[in-house]
Amino acid sequence: MTGDALDIHVRVEGRVGRITLTRPQALNALTTGMVAAIDAAVTEWRDDPAIACVLIDATGDRAFSAGGDIQEVYASAKAGDVGFAQGFWADEYRLNVKIARYPKPYIALCQGYTMGGGVGVSLHGSHRVVCESSRVAMPECAIGLVPDIGGTALLSGGPGRLGEYLGVTGHRMGAADAIRAGFADHFVPREAWPDLTARLIETADAETILAFSRPSPPSDFEPLEARIDSAFSAPDLATLVGRLETTDWGRSVLDTMAKLSPLSMACTLDLVRAARAEPGIEAAVRREYRFTARSIEHGELMEGIRAAIIDKDRAPKWRHTLKTVPADRIAAMLAPLGAEELSLDRDDPPKTDFGLRVKD
Repeated sequence: MTGDALDIHVRVEGRVGRITLTRPQALNALTTGMVAAIDAAVTEWRDDPAIACVLIDATGDRAFSAGGDIQEVYASAKAGDVGFAQGFWADEYRLNVKIARYPKPYIALCQGYTMGGGVGVSLHGSHRVVCESSRVAMPECAIGLVPDIGGTALLSGGPGRLGEYLGVTGHRMGAADAIRAGFADHFVPREAWPDLTARLIETADAETILAFSRPSPPSDFEPLEARIDSAFSAPDLATLVGRLETTDWGRSVLDTMAKLSPLSMACTLDLVRAARAEPGIEAAVRREYRFTARSIEHGELMEGIRAAIIDKDRAPKWRHTLKTVPADRIAAMLAPLGAEELSLDRDDPPKTDFGLRVKD
């Protein structure tokens, strides 16, 4: 399979299936077309004996991918098409599961910003490479979403309560922190990536990465983990805030949280803990979809995108405060969807009415 479109370049080189994101002017933000192209490629290569492994990378220095194209979501929703976003998320989550369960080595080279949807098409793979410029994050609470794309499964696997901390705050991890948190495997200096890529194409052997891998710098998390565990083991958002208010470090964390959606943060705590109690990406994306499918009509996504991307005033008007998110509101956003649950086995058309009855 070969293909070369404006935003993505798909081809075969030797025994390697190669995917390169080629939208650097938009930080390689993922469009519906890019997700479809990646899905088609990995599906075709999965059972092709001529393909030994998959390599995904991106052009530009600033980002592997800063996430999904939320402007695409916003524009469609403003035009009255909620189903577009729901369909995009459903397709994206199915692809994330496919990557996580891929039977061949799936190698990702992630420079710069690797966030949200960018994490989903890279860091569920078997061999995850970062470098000096890597900045990995799940920042969805900033726009009224929750960590999705199977992100809660990744977050739940970190040491202690690091997953809750990263999911709630959207903290940007450097290479060492990403490895510590379980989002990446190998640190390879960026200057070595051209040689690494050439060797991978020559050998089609993922173990080639080991020859290029170097010790990463120390993680910034280790001296903070006791504080993180103490605060982020709180049973709910209001209790978490109360614990953070008692220390200088905690108050600095609250400065970040004050800008984010309280509803999203409260739901994120529950989702990360649910993923820890019931491991596996399949269960994680089904739970995440319950929130994202409701987020346009019943959540705060549109206000979050307006403030961050459209008006750029960085002053979202959230419906709740850090200490006043109603428990029934959280439960309603995360409730099962019944017949409209995310299907991972077939391409059911998304529905637009999920019966949320809790008033704003």
